[in-house]
Amino acid sequence: MTARLADIAAQAGVSEATVSRVLNGRPGVAAATRESVLAALDVLGYERPVRLRQRSAGLVGLITPELENPIFPALAQVIGQALTRQGYTPVLATQTPGGSTEDELTEMLVDRGVAGIIFVSGLHADTSADMQRYDQLRGQGVPFVLVDGYAPQVRAPFISPDDRAAMGLAVTHLVSLGHTRIGLALGPKRFVPVLRKIEGFQQAMRDRLGLSPAESEELIQHSLYTLEGGQAAATALIERGCTAVVCASDMMALGAIRAARQKGLAVPQDVSVVGFDDSPLIAFTDPPLTTIRKPVQSMGQAAVRALLEEIGGTPAPPSEFVFLPELVVRGSTASAHGVEARGRRAAGGAA
Repeated sequence: MTARLADIAAQAGVSEATVSRVLNGRPGVAAATRESVLAALDVLGYERPVRLRQRSAGLVGLITPELENPIFPALAQVIGQALTRQGYTPVLATQTPGGSTEDELTEMLVDRGVAGIIFVSGLHADTSADMQRYDQLRGQGVPFVLVDGYAPQVRAPFISPDDRAAMGLAVTHLVSLGHTRIGLALGPKRFVPVLRKIEGFQQAMRDRLGLSPAESEELIQHSLYTLEGGQAAATALIERGCTAVVCASDMMALGAIRAARQKGLAVPQDVSVVGFDDSPLIAFTDPPLTTIRKPVQSMGQAAVRALLEEIGGTPAPPSEFVFLPELVVRGSTASAHGVEARGRRAAGGAA
């Protein structure tokens, strides 16, 4: 118990005596301090004493495309914690292949009387999807926020990473290492984040290497957002002589590393690989992955803040809130010195 008190006190920035007073419901503690202690309990995973638990302010739905990519559970955790601190109960609804669709999950959540819904990488990111579904949801009086993807015709808050800037960071890093043949592996072209990454990549290739969009087009390979998709895309790019591959997800980047090794090439000595997301545990891969860190913490908290404003009847004007990513350099990128000859060898080498 003493160790637990010390942990909570350190997290909340107060004394152990103050923590004890809060937990035992004693007077003489400022409201803000009491909230800090309760928030520390939530962050550290301790249950609040029954008498201190708030009655739920309502359910909030969180719809994600899947949970195999570790970036989605990471985002769900941030959003879930932020909702819990505000007294709401998060309800996670996940799409799975052959399972419920986004529309079916939305209907299920609305039937259960949720106070609002947060959509992550949903149909709002698909330029071929019908956006009227979101107008209908708003017509039902259900507040919602959309993460990762942008549709200007939908009147709602959007939360996005700056995909164009992310590609600029990746290309600039690789060019500084001497790479001139840089490939981009990413998902299907109909998705907004994919289109933005292409724009950022082509702009950076023009600014850093003088390549026209037509010249950089052959360095772009579309595939699936999976390890196998990354492997297939990277194999094609390496065969085109690329000495570095930028991937649109960390899962794809792990596939790119596998593709290089299957061709008898080493990462990063022969081929440099950059991921995207900075998913949990990605720093511990072999080699540790250089990646673009998605600002998950700030994006998740902003999504909750925007939704609570919608629920509270004081919504901000419908707009997109864009968060800057960060380059995290680890062990999967290295100098291109002497790589060109090995790249030519790989292009004709055994798969």
